[in-house]
Amino acid sequence: MSASGGTKAIVAALAANLAIAAAKFVAFLFSGSSSMLAESVHSLADSGNQGLLLLGGKKAQREATPQHPFGYGRERYIYAFLVSIVLFSVGGMFAIYEGYEKIKHPHPIEAWYWPVGVLVFAIIAESFSFRTAIKESNQIRGGLSWKEFVRRAKAPELPVVLLEDLGALVGLVLALGGVGLALLTDDGVWDGIGTLCIGVLLILIALVLAAETKSLLLGESAGAEDVKKIEAAVVDGDTVTRLIHMRTLHLGPEELLVAAKVAVRHDDTAAKVASAIDAAEARIRASVPIARVIYLEPDIYSEAAAEAGADPAATPGGPAPTTGH
Repeated sequence: MSASGGTKAIVAALAANLAIAAAKFVAFLFSGSSSMLAESVHSLADSGNQGLLLLGGKKAQREATPQHPFGYGRERYIYAFLVSIVLFSVGGMFAIYEGYEKIKHPHPIEAWYWPVGVLVFAIIAESFSFRTAIKESNQIRGGLSWKEFVRRAKAPELPVVLLEDLGALVGLVLALGGVGLALLTDDGVWDGIGTLCIGVLLILIALVLAAETKSLLLGESAGAEDVKKIEAAVVDGDTVTRLIHMRTLHLGPEELLVAAKVAVRHDDTAAKVASAIDAAEARIRASVPIARVIYLEPDIYSEAAAEAGADPAATPGGPAPTTGH
């Protein structure tokens, strides 16, 4: 994901949510609608979340240090995970509490035109924010479905903004439904039910975000397409005759570590092998530019070791190297 594309979507969402949060809170003060209070807190939490994403992107740009030799790219994953926590606690749990209180102690909605007018305005504003996120995502989504994009994206910002905006739009519809039914039936319980539904929705979205960002924090390999490109780039058919085994790891959304053991001819000189390794690294970087940290270890391929099978303890997470060692 391009950093500029993600930043554009975040800023658009931040501007929309700040305006919407203020409008919803004013509507709550005039109407007493719990749905409007829950929605104002939801928009305020979303605004804070977008601030966290911007802060994470800024911190991730710091230069590597001796203490953190691979840089700070994973800061973006950490702040995205914090977003899911904020959405769960501040947004979801507050809405459930407020909905429960409104159902337990219902009261009619006053000045109905305030919540209805603000909700319509909020739906329009959120739609523009959601449209921006969709437009930016389509530039990098390729042929992936939306579900696959959210699950496979290595940069967390766009999936987070997409899910937040989607949740906001659905939440607004739920709030509008709750307020509408409360007005039609003159029963404030419906407002509380709408608020409860908003809380459940936010918690579900928060759990999805937490699961996806947790996977990124644990460390994900390169995508299948990039793995194929790297495998094709390693072997030159002359000095580097075979890829024995390889591991990849995202150090950040736009930085990939590649570690591989490659087969060389047993009678090649050390100088020739070193030159071939340098050339292989250059080919990998040309094929996959985000492969910035590359470690290639030369070895002699052994048919006997290959036929003996893999030793899972040798290289956790995959087949063992088929070498003579």
